[in-house]
Formats: sequence, C-alpha cells, structure tokens
Amino acid sequence: MSEHKRELILAAAREIFEAEGLEGASLRAIAARAGYTPAALYFHFPSKEAIYAELLLISLSALGDAIRQAASGLAAPQEQLRAAAMGFFSFYFARPRDLDLGFYLFHGGMRPAGLGPDYDEVLNAALTAALSPITEAAEALGTSVTEANMLTADIFAHAVGLLLLAHTRRIRLFGAAPQSLMEAHLDDRLSKIGERRRREV
Repeated sequence: MSEHKRELILAAAREIFEAEGLEGASLRAIAARAGYTPAALYFHFPSKEAIYAELLLISLSALGDAIRQAASGLAAPQEQLRAAAMGFFSFYFARPRDLDLGFYLFHGGMRPAGLGPDYDEVLNAALTAALSPITEAAEALGTSVTEANMLTADIFAHAVGLLLLAHTRRIRLFGAAPQSLMEAHLDDRLSKIGERRRREV
C-alpha cells in the first residue's frame, strides 16, 4: 500500500470512528469516506479492528515520543519522573480525541472495550513502552520494580481522572487548574518517596 493511500484510509477511518464509534463503524463506510471500494480496503486491512489498532498504535507512538522528549536532557530522576508524567498529561490535555481513541470513548461512552486478545496484547505493550520513562525514573529513585509499576499506575490513573474532569469541564466545579492539581499530586508522591529514602539511610 502506498503511504498516501494508507494515510487517506486512516484519516477516513478516524472520522468514521469518531462519528460512529468502533461498533457503529464499518469497512464499507470507511472505504466510501476514503474513496475506495470495500474490496480494495479488505485487501489491505482484514477488519475495522485492524484499522482501529493501527490508529491507536500511531497515537501511542506519538505519546511515547512526547513523554521521552519531555524527560530528555534531565539528569535527576525526580526531574525525569516529573517531566515524563507531565509529558503524559500534557499530550492528552492537548489532544483529547486521542484520549477518546485510547479508551474507546468515541460514540459509546465509558465501558469495557477492546479489539480482541491479539490486538489488545500489542496495544497494551505499546502503552507500557510509552509509559516506561516514568517507571524507569521511579526505579532510579530507589523504588522496587513493583513499587515503580504501582507509581506509574497511580500517575496514569490520576492524570486520566483530571483529564476527564478537564475535558468535560467539571473541573470548574472545584475552581482549580488541572495542570496545577497534577503537579501537586506529583509533588506529594515524590515527597513521600524522598521521606522513605531518608528513613532508610
């Protein structure tokens, strides 16, 4: 498939997914939006799930790049962790539709969703790789592998909660800025890690 044709199909698919959700989309509709026949589309993508997975992999790759770039050039693990976590937050704050893509929120709202075991395994691995700078910085601070993973999960959950409040504008109820709340959460977590390390010395 030519790169131009691939980009046209993916752009058309994203429009259809945003309008109809994964369940409501069809390869026929995607083909029509892209200007191709369904047969031509089937030749390159076996299913709409395959196209959705490709879109999500592209998004997760961009997320990983943003996180790594945010933390690059910083020597102290504390600074790396803070910058990587804020890179994650800032990526989705600026690109709310990518958050919708990652959580399968197009048209369907919040509910358990996935693309099947094979695709889900690949996508989960891509998300883990994107978040790895946070986990690695936590380990560099002296946490165990388990603790670093738990801290990454904590940061992930807190960021997504704030992003949900921000994008639905519910954050206004609290008169608070989501970025400031995220930074305060990171301050608290880093402070607790520092206190524990001082006790262990």
